Amino acid sequence: MSATELGGERQMATIYLSLGSNLGNRASNIYGALRRLAASIQLDKISTLYETEPVGLADQPWFLNLVCRAQTTLSPEALLALAKSIEQEMGRKKTVRFGPRAIDIDILMYDELVLSTPQLEIPHPRLHERGFVLIPLSEVAPLLLHPVLQESVSNLREKANTLEEVRPYGLRDERASS
Repeated sequence: MSATELGGERQMATIYLSLGSNLGNRASNIYGALRRLAASIQLDKISTLYETEPVGLADQPWFLNLVCRAQTTLSPEALLALAKSIEQEMGRKKTVRFGPRAIDIDILMYDELVLSTPQLEIPHPRLHERGFVLIPLSEVAPLLLHPVLQESVSNLREKANTLEEVRPYGLRDERASS
């Protein structure tokens, strides 16, 4: 892992995050979360915004999703704490699994790290099964290699059989209204 402690300074790690929202002004929620993230990490690439069919619990509004690539000196645990604090600050409430939410921030990958703790799994364990992740991630980093499956994101996207519906979001850009 490249984000190791060296002489008291943590090296930069390349991370990939997925952001989603299906409550309230979905686009404003996502771009608001990106602004909050940008105060602590260096965003360097952001995918198109996609409207996506709900997974796991069908009877809820469709989501907006995107994926971003960033650089950080935060440890994986500190990055998770940052994501959870932003979700809470933006009104995320614990409800049913896969249920509606104002904002959801998931860590997809952190360098080539493979990590499994009760709090955090990297790479995200369902990354390769989710169109709402694979499609925007393949836009941002098509050649990125999944450290466990040893396949590129674009190959994983091509091999995925039953992806939910994912479509580019509308013609208007709601960033201007946030």
